[in-house]
Amino acid sequence: MLKGNKGEWSEIYVFLKLLADGKLNGADANLNAIPSIYYPIIKILRQEAIERREFVINGNIEIIDGNTGKTVIKVPISDFVIKSQELFNLLKKASGRSFSFPAIESFLNSVDVKSLTAIKTDKADIRVVVHDINTGMEPTLGFSIKSMIGKDSTLFNPAAGTNFIFKISKPIGLTLDYKKINADALQLSQGNKNSKIAFRINKLESLNCKVEFHKIQSDNLQLNLKLIDSQLPEILAYLIYSKFKNGKSKLIDLIKEIKTQNPLAFDISKGHPFYEYKIKNFLTESALGMTPETVWTGKYDATGGIIIVKDNGDLVCYHIYNKNEFENYLVNHTKLEQASTSEDDMNPGFARITKSKPYKFGWIYEENGELFLKLNLQIRFIK
Repeated sequence: MLKGNKGEWSEIYVFLKLLADGKLNGADANLNAIPSIYYPIIKILRQEAIERREFVINGNIEIIDGNTGKTVIKVPISDFVIKSQELFNLLKKASGRSFSFPAIESFLNSVDVKSLTAIKTDKADIRVVVHDINTGMEPTLGFSIKSMIGKDSTLFNPAAGTNFIFKISKPIGLTLDYKKINADALQLSQGNKNSKIAFRINKLESLNCKVEFHKIQSDNLQLNLKLIDSQLPEILAYLIYSKFKNGKSKLIDLIKEIKTQNPLAFDISKGHPFYEYKIKNFLTESALGMTPETVWTGKYDATGGIIIVKDNGDLVCYHIYNKNEFENYLVNHTKLEQASTSEDDMNPGFARITKSKPYKFGWIYEENGELFLKLNLQIRFIK
């Protein structure tokens, strides 16, 4: 029996819906379809275990064995129209972390689809051959899929390696009881655990301590970011610090703040959008392939862009062809998210022994006689 969450079933929904509609619309920065930008679908390529299938739109949906080139079965397009709408209705009503839809699974079996997610070696969730109306070419495009049905999707996933480490320098003569600050923060933030980090940061600043970016926990992520832009680690560190100190989370708001503060002292006298440009590049690279623990070479795995499943069931996409709309969407519809700190409430300043996602950040700690604070980077889409 096929079981999955809304994100996994949304991949099947996109598969069915594309074959039902026969085209994919581009979108503006606000998720509105742009009538003049669309991609006629020729076929969808799908790899499952040892089987490779091509779903070709040709009056019907012609299912071809990708290894032999022989037609396996022909299915009316109307079947995909009906089943895509049926699946959308089921997804809107579904609750819980994982569920099955026997009627949909039966149809999938009849068209040689045996799993919710196709086998992939990169960040692309679906591979589509389209007709490029601008060039007349028929490129194969890979898209990642983000669904607005249910919980918002993540753009940049958290891990222990996505911790940004800040070094704490205290004034000469100050005795800093960092353990007490950690404990007081937990006590004063009861009922609002997000505020414990803000308490610690503001307490340090009130004592005239300097909290300065030191490095990223993952050496690979730090190098990936420097490849995109040599100053990107420092820029992201400022955004993260501001988010945890002041509570702002929307990227667009944080960008306005960093432009005003100009912590890297760029020459902005001519109006160059240094911060916005560099952050947009980071978001784009993250959306199209860059992950924290894999060496990033600049090669896009999701070679088309992102397909968004809207709350009403419509599909729109952002593609590198309409790069400006893609970048504007990313910067206007994302926020910095706080992952679980993994802190032990009974033992402030230490992680819980049993924790499935041990990010271990948010408290002051000592290492080799010096004090540090870790803040974690996670980015989530917002509607």
